[in-house]
Amino acid sequence: MGKETQITFMQARIVRLATQEWGLSMHAVNALFQKYGIYAYIEKFWDLFHIEGDFAVLDDVRQYLEKKGAVIGQ
Repeated sequence: MGKETQITFMQARIVRLATQEWGLSMHAVNALFQKYGIYAYIEKFWDLFHIEGDFAVLDDVRQYLEKKGAVIGQ
């Protein structure tokens, strides 16, 4: 599997995990990720993220969003 496919799979896993952990709909998480450039963020740091678990990546994404002033559910 190529790097681009792996990045896409990670982005999808993190969206799904965020919906579960944050209590938001898929639509709300997608809108949040698009607004704050999270898909590009995951792609940019994939070399680091791919050796971490999904919960660690989600925690990093949450911290990034909070620094940008995003309001996250639960």
